[in-house]
Amino acid sequence: MKHIAVVGAGLAAVSTCAALRAQGYDGGLTLYSAEPGLPYDRPPLSKDVLLGKAQRADVLLRPADWYDAHRVVLRPGIPVRAVRPGEGGLELDDGTREKADRVVLATGGTPRTLPFPGTHTLRTWEEAERLRERLLPGARVVVVGAGLIGAETAAAARVLGCEVTLVDPVPVPLAAVVGDAVAGALHRRHTIEGVRVITAGVDRVEGSVVHLTGDAGQVVADTVVAGIGIRPATELALTAGLSVDNGIVVDTGRRTSHPHVYAVGDVARHDGSPVRHEHWEAAQRDGEAAAHGLLGRPVPEEGASWFWSDRHGSRLEAVGTMADAERVVLRGSPEVSGSPDDSGSPDGSGSPGAGFVAFGLRGGRLVAAAAIDRVREIKAARRLIDRGVPVEAAQLADETADLRTLLKR
Repeated sequence: MKHIAVVGAGLAAVSTCAALRAQGYDGGLTLYSAEPGLPYDRPPLSKDVLLGKAQRADVLLRPADWYDAHRVVLRPGIPVRAVRPGEGGLELDDGTREKADRVVLATGGTPRTLPFPGTHTLRTWEEAERLRERLLPGARVVVVGAGLIGAETAAAARVLGCEVTLVDPVPVPLAAVVGDAVAGALHRRHTIEGVRVITAGVDRVEGSVVHLTGDAGQVVADTVVAGIGIRPATELALTAGLSVDNGIVVDTGRRTSHPHVYAVGDVARHDGSPVRHEHWEAAQRDGEAAAHGLLGRPVPEEGASWFWSDRHGSRLEAVGTMADAERVVLRGSPEVSGSPDDSGSPDGSGSPGAGFVAFGLRGGRLVAAAAIDRVREIKAARRLIDRGVPVEAAQLADETADLRTLLKR
């Protein structure tokens, strides 16, 4: 391969470039980005960027000189119009054709929107900047969707002094992934922090009035934010004739239905998996796996998935998915977790009041874990899952038991 083109400029794209160079690829490498400027990290947008604690330079995935040092040709502000694998290249927005032996699609996703004018989404730096200008003390903000982005946005708006209403038709969001105990504690924390929580959908928005479904009434808002997920950006894949089904379908080496095109990150769905993984580490892993696939090397076995979320001064971490568990064991109490009087801190100390952990077991082994402010125990749980170590419920529930000792069996 003389030249690899990477389309997109998020974490998965940059991770692919970094992994290719780390694994010894010495050919041409070009990264095309529809957005201007250097590629940046997206998770801070709903946290430190909204809070005004981070500037764009603070959230760059790599500094400018990294691209030169690794011989990655960065083409910012250059949208790709079409991928033409049969012709060995791609077509830019201005009609220019460029050659590439392999193409990696890292096009991510586009935010799902509400069908009403004037609502905001949060996916890009520019959207975060526009939204931050509206999150003023006393502003009435309605956030639709209580998943990760919606919950983080609601928490940031409260810190900034806004009057926040969080609307979601699901009574306890994230329960299928992190379990009822952790999801319930997270959702209750909104009310503790002064967020008004309403279980409903949005029927329509008329001016500053948000009409809710059922008998939930209406809410007056200065700003409405949609945090209802993303759609995979599969347009280039569809026009190229690739297999698309809830994302671009890829194998373990992230190769698509065309042998010269690969896909990574939020836009990709692994063949055999019903879901796409839209988390930070999943994007990083995808880039590393694609580099192995591109270079014809075996892809290293991947462990349990992991993600995190920060809100209201607490940290959620989860490995695996609770949907795979037959039973759940708690360490610590959800009743004290997340209360304003917590004496513990997010250091994973395991001290009373410093969060709690929910362990998901299946057949005597750990398959999932989710925790609030228990970093150390999540790290141990992840290793227990990946190694398939037999565990006992009593050991997991015992606050005095060090989970790391189970790894020495």
